[in-house]
Amino acid sequence: MVDTLTPAERSERMGRVRGKDTKPEMKVRRLVHGMGYRYRLHRRDLPGCPDLVFPRLRKAIFVHGCFWHRHPDPECKLARLPKSRLDFWWPKLEGNRRRDEANQAALLALGWRFLVIWECETKKTQYLVIKIKNFLEEDE
Repeated sequence: MVDTLTPAERSERMGRVRGKDTKPEMKVRRLVHGMGYRYRLHRRDLPGCPDLVFPRLRKAIFVHGCFWHRHPDPECKLARLPKSRLDFWWPKLEGNRRRDEANQAALLALGWRFLVIWECETKKTQYLVIKIKNFLEEDE
């Protein structure tokens, strides 16, 4: 399948993809703050540079885009593979997934707990509140 955009248009579009302060991340941050929790952002000294870090609790939250991090849920429509350039995209996206697993294992080895929130889960606010609350309040 041929790409429908020119290389310049594709480059410009991909250049707009953000790594931090994405819409799903901002929604989670507003929600967590509204629940009364305070956190630090993007601690670079921790494996994977978690999106939200709760140092006192030794817990971290990652907000993952379903496409970029290969959401394993078969029901997730956002985790589909592109139709063009599979020889490029498959190794790239698999590499992201493997890197995430390695970072999560390293966090556990350091005594940290983590929660992954997928982009598609941010659309279910009540579910998200319960998931975050259960994570942050367990073992307190």
